[in-house]
Amino acid sequence: MEARAGWWRPRFLPEGATADATVLLRARGIRAFGDGFVSVLLPLHLTTIGFSELRIGAVATATLLGSAALTLLAGFRAHSWRRQALLARASVLMIATGLGFALVHDFWPLLVVACLGTLNPSAGDASVFLPIEQALLPGTVAPRQRTALFARYSLVGSLVAAVGALCAGVPGLLARYTPLTLSQALDVMFVLYALLGLIALWQYRGLSAAIEPVERAPGPPLGPSKRMVYTLAALFSLDSFAGGFVIQSLLALWLFQRFDLQVTTAGTIFFWMGLLAAFSQLAAPRLAARIGLIETMVFTHLPANLFLILVPFMPNLPLALLFLLLRSALSQMDVPARTSYVMAVVTPAERAAAASVTNVPRALATAAGPLPAGLLLSVSTFGWPLVICGALKATYDILLLVMFRAVRPPEEADEP
Repeated sequence: MEARAGWWRPRFLPEGATADATVLLRARGIRAFGDGFVSVLLPLHLTTIGFSELRIGAVATATLLGSAALTLLAGFRAHSWRRQALLARASVLMIATGLGFALVHDFWPLLVVACLGTLNPSAGDASVFLPIEQALLPGTVAPRQRTALFARYSLVGSLVAAVGALCAGVPGLLARYTPLTLSQALDVMFVLYALLGLIALWQYRGLSAAIEPVERAPGPPLGPSKRMVYTLAALFSLDSFAGGFVIQSLLALWLFQRFDLQVTTAGTIFFWMGLLAAFSQLAAPRLAARIGLIETMVFTHLPANLFLILVPFMPNLPLALLFLLLRSALSQMDVPARTSYVMAVVTPAERAAAASVTNVPRALATAAGPLPAGLLLSVSTFGWPLVICGALKATYDILLLVMFRAVRPPEEADEP
């Protein structure tokens, strides 16, 4: 192991984490902050510069598809390229994307920038950076600390993205208290996004030579683990398709319809739900050390889905919120366990490609759920999307347990 992780290690990083882990988590936070405010401001920015709803949808689709394509490209090339160089190039692309959205206001050129850039309209991390960072993180800690590190990686992304979303109100303040117009203030935020890319580039330059694999083979990005990775990708896509039925905006819509919930109350509720989901991930490593990664994924996710199925049957708002909060306390504990498991059961050379193949289809599958969910909400206030989501996710849990319980990561292989 290389040098220790400085001031962050004793309080936040797992025992034995190297300085490279600190660099990767800091860069994750920097990018998450930008993704947080951009995901909120993108439609407002496009509306302000005169785009129609159709063109806004086209730009949003271009960002999603472009991000997916770049993520797959990075994952499938990372086994043969220097990973620090890939991260540096991705940071330069982030800088160019921010400047492009700040300076270009014509539809066709902006559509090209959206397709080739790094904007993330969902504030998640299905980005070109993801497969490279996920492939590098396991090499910065001992195998038994891998899940703990991924839990912190996810937590940093969730919390900092939330802070970034709160900063989406800055353009309004700038337009009100400075000579800037709203359009100019929005351009300033995209310049800030570019500056965050520059800071990320500076962070990645601090990675040590030890972060690179011992050798870079010119062979296929997925070798002996190919079939397993594609099977996991299919299962994860089922889970994400189900999640599309209860994205936050649709869940809020159902609460408004069913219980006449006020917007301010909804904001408070979703804040606490998000906080529970984020911090619950820190419990995943200890649970995984006791019962295993697959069991942690299933035995926390399955009860969460049963709670979700019960929500529409609740006769009043307090009981419905109780089960939603219980679900939030369990539903995200599988996230670090899932990432850790995928990185553990493939060879080091396959990690970047495995991260791409298991994450990009998930992001695309999520986009297929909101339309049928919206149709269901338009004909009934019962909450059928919640029931369908919970049932599909429970099916995923059972399939995952049956198909992969015997496939153990190295640190569990010798355990009874």
